[in-house]
Amino acid sequence: MDSIVPLINHGHIHFGENKVQEAENKWKEVKLNNPNIKLHMIGKLQSNKAKQAVRIFDYIHSIDNIKLVKKISEEQLKQNRNVKVFLQINIGDEIQKSGSKLSNLDELVDACKKMKLNVIGLMCLPPFGEPVTKYFSLIKKKNDDFGFKDLSIGMSGDYIEALKYKTSFLRIGTKIFGERTKKF
Repeated sequence: MDSIVPLINHGHIHFGENKVQEAENKWKEVKLNNPNIKLHMIGKLQSNKAKQAVRIFDYIHSIDNIKLVKKISEEQLKQNRNVKVFLQINIGDEIQKSGSKLSNLDELVDACKKMKLNVIGLMCLPPFGEPVTKYFSLIKKKNDDFGFKDLSIGMSGDYIEALKYKTSFLRIGTKIFGERTKKF
């Protein structure tokens, strides 16, 4: 937290976390003392962590299946919360990555509408080592086709390119904090 406090003191309010448990441990007190902070779940979310995720996060960038949609919807009702969500698309159809297949996107969007999730956009992580332009262009078009207002693309290595596609949220922790060296 020592490296985050100066950013908070300087007025930065959006922060991302990859794991529910780490976020719970790190941010509980900080969020109580700084109610303007918006916490983003940017890692893979398992449905058994939906309860904690809805309680902790203001945004979830990794909704990728209907089972998770149902769990998030149920928890929002129970907790009287309305989390903003992004649908994660496995844009490169990579076996090792999470995300919905592009061919399942219509079904996922329909499920979100039925379950009253506040979908604000799409998210993707392009295949490593390939030019990102093709993937950013495709996800931007799909995002626009659905009329979503936000887009979650771009990381430390490709954020300049992501800005060309009018991304709303960037994941640039490594550029700000350096390589991750310890667990919380």
